[in-house]
Amino acid sequence: MWADLKIKAANGSVHSLHERETLALTTIQPPSRMEANVVMLGADNVGKSALTVRFLTRRFIGEYGDIQSVYNHSVTVAGRHVTFNIWDSPFAQDRLNSNCGKEKQIQWADGFVLVYSICDRASFNIVRQQIQLIKTMKDYPGTERAPIIIVGNKRDLCHCRTVSSEEGRLLALATHCGFCEISTAETYHGVLVAFHSLVDRIKESKMLTVRKPAGIKGIVRSMSAVFTRRRTDSL
Repeated sequence: MWADLKIKAANGSVHSLHERETLALTTIQPPSRMEANVVMLGADNVGKSALTVRFLTRRFIGEYGDIQSVYNHSVTVAGRHVTFNIWDSPFAQDRLNSNCGKEKQIQWADGFVLVYSICDRASFNIVRQQIQLIKTMKDYPGTERAPIIIVGNKRDLCHCRTVSSEEGRLLALATHCGFCEISTAETYHGVLVAFHSLVDRIKESKMLTVRKPAGIKGIVRSMSAVFTRRRTDSL
């Protein structure tokens, strides 16, 4: 039935409904600008603020106080202008255990960077809890490729390692998150890779949100509209 539906274009060419939808999809161009709200989460002393400032300035600063900040930073990622709004705040165990404590941050965010220290197993366990908290509060349109990047920091301190790289990768695989292991102190490149990877996941999440399935009622309305137009055209 659907294969017989034809639509006449302005230039006189005729396409089936399926072909018309395919042509429309191929001509849609992604926006050249994008805004990304990012929340930095993790235990104390894992390097969240150092990682953020490294991304913003390329410099490493090791010591920070318990200051909550929102930074703005614009970069070009894969030819697209991206404006980051990065919310960096101190960790508090009581806020993690209270659902209302982090709700404002989580609902504001488009994506998350969850940081742990490879030298601190407790910080790794906190990341595991934070993933569950985010997924409980945030209604993502799909379970694949959540807009979350897990970052194992302080790779330069391998002699103090208590969390293996394999454990980090397995957690990311099990929770559909991204993963990278870096040394914020030693290199800027790893930090850049983490944020660029997050942009890809945020972009995909936003596209899925826009293209939510119409549901059976929406399909029925669409079919009714098509057949109404056909009857009108034939009069």
